[in-house]
Amino acid sequence: MTWLRAILAAGLSVIMPGAGHVLVRDWLRAAAFAALFFTASALFLPIDQLTAAGPMTSVDQALEQATVMAENTDPMAQFLLSFIALFAAIDATFRALGYSSAGDTDTDGLACPECGKEIDEDLEFCHWCTTRLEPVEPEAETNDA
Repeated sequence: MTWLRAILAAGLSVIMPGAGHVLVRDWLRAAAFAALFFTASALFLPIDQLTAAGPMTSVDQALEQATVMAENTDPMAQFLLSFIALFAAIDATFRALGYSSAGDTDTDGLACPECGKEIDEDLEFCHWCTTRLEPVEPEAETNDA
């Protein structure tokens, strides 16, 4: 299940950077990658030529606008946008597999044995990765007499 989630996170991030992080529930990184991608798109894509063609109402018009965008965008801008999407996909994949920075694994309470994130003691599953948790049994008290 973890590999399927990682592949899905990577695929979503290639389509739209930040979408894979939403799947992993890493909201801050999702917003950061989406904002970075939209900002780079606004700066480097030829929006004025696309808006002159009018709104997209059919698949043919979408293909025509994609062709105009590919022909009128310089290779450096294409590389930058592709790099952002690839970096977002790699980061979302590692996060879905459970490899995260050292700051994310420091928890004060109980931690999920699967993903390592902090969990609520009252739940029977991890709300981050949906792993079923075994109930915590109180330790038997021993009387040393």
